[in-house]
Amino acid sequence: MYDNGLMIGHFEPLHLGQMRSILDASGQAKSLHIVVTKHPNPHADFYITLQDKARWLQMACAELPFIHIYTTDEIDLPLHESFDHVVIDIAASNAKLQQISTELNLPADAVLFIADNHPLTSSQTQAKLSMDIVTTPLHPEFDSYAIAHNPVAHWSAIHPEARGDYTKTVAIVGGESSGKTTLVHKLANYYGATFALEMGRLYVGTDLGGSEIGLQYSDYAPIALDHAESMRIATLNATAPVTIIDTDFVTTQAFCEEYEGRIHPFVSACIDEFRADFTIMLDNNTPWVDDGMRSLGDPEARGRFEQRLLDIFARHDIEPHLIDEPDYDARYRQALAFINKNVYNQQPNHTEK
Repeated sequence: MYDNGLMIGHFEPLHLGQMRSILDASGQAKSLHIVVTKHPNPHADFYITLQDKARWLQMACAELPFIHIYTTDEIDLPLHESFDHVVIDIAASNAKLQQISTELNLPADAVLFIADNHPLTSSQTQAKLSMDIVTTPLHPEFDSYAIAHNPVAHWSAIHPEARGDYTKTVAIVGGESSGKTTLVHKLANYYGATFALEMGRLYVGTDLGGSEIGLQYSDYAPIALDHAESMRIATLNATAPVTIIDTDFVTTQAFCEEYEGRIHPFVSACIDEFRADFTIMLDNNTPWVDDGMRSLGDPEARGRFEQRLLDIFARHDIEPHLIDEPDYDARYRQALAFINKNVYNQQPNHTEK
């Protein structure tokens, strides 16, 4: 058992193979110090910060107090897709290890944990390093480079704490009785995805006694807050590369403008701060069904509300993907095709045309 051990990595994304290596190392050191570095070639589709990666590890190791997490954007480690022809710069490696050891105040007998196929494990290299090397077993079923290159294809390998930053949110919007909620549940079931419900409808039930007669301007901020929290929980617990959102803040703003005659600045801020990755807008050309909570049923009102949505989208530089098929199943198929292409990077097939 070593007193102090050191691990250094990009952890982008944190995956189960890396976590198993951390557990292997923690079983051999009384204190394990993990330094998270920036990724030299981050994935273009995902914006991941050092703080994101620190949070994943902090949460994953929250009940393991002997594991300590640090971040640095000063030390740039090389990223190798293959170790076959890697040449180690001994002087640079020792300088980086010395810098880390000094900043973390590690004792001279601290050891460096690395995978047992890393070039640093060669006897000639180890003899020249300023820190002793201890290896951890390989977990070949987890390919770090493949996972980093295509997180969607390797979703099951990503650690649950990191999945919330690798799921894409798709908001389903439209006017009243456009089939939004039904489509949300169909898509969530198809992909096995988490989803956020429409908070305005729930708020009417929980805070207004089931009727919009008491709805007023002051209610739109708490509705938006509830919706933001619902989105946060849905993505935090993401079960798939896509997370489905029932309506959005643009819709909340549209109802505020429709009923109150003015823009709500807090809802406007939410539109900009919590926007979905993609927005699918359903045309208001399906039969209107009165469920006791809808009031914009005549063609003029439906058309006016749809245009109001489009105006607010334009105001906030959001370009929704419009689905104008009046047939419900055709809408479902078009939504699948859009998500498969934009989230899963799949080409459409005959069932999704």
